[in-house]
Amino acid sequence: MADENVADRNTARPGQVTIDTSRPHSARVWNYLLGGKDNYPIDRTAGDRVLGVFPGMVDIARQSRYMLTRVVRHLAEDAGIRQFLDIGTGLPTVDNTHEVAQRIAPGSRIVYVDNDPLVLVHAEALLTSTPEGATAYIQADVRDPGYILEQAAKTLDFERPTALMLMGIMGLVADDAEIRDIIARLLDALPSGSYLALYDGTDTDPAYVKALTGYNGGSGAVPYKPRSPEVIRHFFDGLELLEPGVVSVVNWRPDPDPWGAAPEVACWGGLARKP
Repeated sequence: MADENVADRNTARPGQVTIDTSRPHSARVWNYLLGGKDNYPIDRTAGDRVLGVFPGMVDIARQSRYMLTRVVRHLAEDAGIRQFLDIGTGLPTVDNTHEVAQRIAPGSRIVYVDNDPLVLVHAEALLTSTPEGATAYIQADVRDPGYILEQAAKTLDFERPTALMLMGIMGLVADDAEIRDIIARLLDALPSGSYLALYDGTDTDPAYVKALTGYNGGSGAVPYKPRSPEVIRHFFDGLELLEPGVVSVVNWRPDPDPWGAAPEVACWGGLARKP
């Protein structure tokens, strides 16, 4: 990724952005899988290709979203977190981070980050805050943590504990060492008592891996790399991992369900505190 391309994405604003509808984008494909309408034919084609091989992708999309809701609820209600840096936010949908947090603590401040211009347009229109709190949106790439932190500091006070949320985004970064560096740089800016919330696709289901192989090879989108649960666990090294640890998203502090537990999906994650 060339530096000038990062700069172009970071400075784009509504009315100036150019949305490429000739290639699928992960945020729009994910929106399609969640049943949303903010996507294009190329995104639906890519999503259908995955679903044709692996219909369970819909379960992964939904169950990972449910985990995000539970994580934010825990952070706001039980951990007293009032600041959230949500990178790779995707297109607005039901129970976005600020909605969950501000229902519990209206003064919560949330910064969303994504690199899709369409997400920027929708976010600035739809991700509105309570009067007591604040929301902001940064168009940036997760590989540019310096810029993200610089811009987020306009809304968040990095002397106060902050939740760093990397939900389903690190699969788009191919190199494990680069991921560890990104996480370290972001966490270094946050004080003790901050949290890292992270989940990503795993190689625990051969059908899911097969579907991703086809998606990566034929869609034209940025490839998505599933990892083993053990590799994902190491992304939390040096932090205090909360119970139940790194698990399939359906098993992370699930809400009571009269119909029984949802089937395990090939997406694992956890929540950890910075000492």
